[in-house]
Amino acid sequence: MKLITFAVPCYNSAAYMWHCVDTLLQAGEDAEIILVNDGSKDETGAIADRYAAEHPHMIRVIHQENGGHGEGVNQGLRHATGLYYKVVDSDDWLNVPALHSAMSKLREFAAMPEPVDMLICNYVYEHVEDNSQKVMGYTNVFPQDQIFTWEDTHRFNPTQYLLMHSVIYRTQLLRDCGLELPKHTFYVDNIFVYHPLPYVQTMYYLNVNLYRYFIGRQDQSVNERVMITRVDQQVRVTRLMLRSHNPRLVMVTNRKLGRYMMNYLAMMMAISSVFLNLDGSQAALEEKEALWDHVRSLDPSLYHLLKYRSFSAFTNFPGYQGRRLSVSLYRLARRIYKFN
Repeated sequence: MKLITFAVPCYNSAAYMWHCVDTLLQAGEDAEIILVNDGSKDETGAIADRYAAEHPHMIRVIHQENGGHGEGVNQGLRHATGLYYKVVDSDDWLNVPALHSAMSKLREFAAMPEPVDMLICNYVYEHVEDNSQKVMGYTNVFPQDQIFTWEDTHRFNPTQYLLMHSVIYRTQLLRDCGLELPKHTFYVDNIFVYHPLPYVQTMYYLNVNLYRYFIGRQDQSVNERVMITRVDQQVRVTRLMLRSHNPRLVMVTNRKLGRYMMNYLAMMMAISSVFLNLDGSQAALEEKEALWDHVRSLDPSLYHLLKYRSFSAFTNFPGYQGRRLSVSLYRLARRIYKFN
């Protein structure tokens, strides 16, 4: 068994995937790298095969018909032999010294009778448009230099969440919780960092800037223009998360985790609502109403908490002027926090 599996979903990644793979190779032969060629139309598959031929003890390649990012994650998980599992997008990369620190910590966990469920590290936004960086850390939330549980955590800041970039899961935990991401759907990374959380019992926070998240390309899924055209997929993911766990019920047995999941779900509802407002068509506004009606049908108390007692309330100002205000507030937050 390998110590960790890095799954790298690749679609038309020939121009930049080498940077990602070269950093992962620095983890050494305790790691396996699964390159999932998701029906690419460029040289991605050939590049992946060359890497596998050059590093047969570390790299495997899966060629599949196009199934989207989520199916790339699924395929990696199905074939993973590592004790731990991490997804790295092909246009991102890992900081090598931080990677060595993370591998050392994972070796400690592997020697334990019950390995830690989740390792958390910082990630860094690499903004292409102004060549700036923004470190997203968790020193205010998690204890350092110790294994801890949800009860040992502190409050997250309003724009602070666990993202796919920051987590390394124990592989068997993901399998045991039944994680399966939908095909041909963007934004499924939100499910990846939401659905498994109630199954996570033990955690460790390593305060290193491991994941470098490249952001700012015009074709990226988090670009505002692109998100408007794909708002249906944002809504689909939000609905799946609503059916995955009810954070109000999670709070009954795990108050701090439930509160965090409530805030994450409120963020998802806010993003869906804002981009339906940005679309502005009658169909989009009806979809927004249907989404909130769906929450109410699942749990009227959850609906009340999300719509009136969380920050998603700012997306529900009435009328045309209310919708314009919600969009303005979103764009102000985006300029301040530079999250896409």
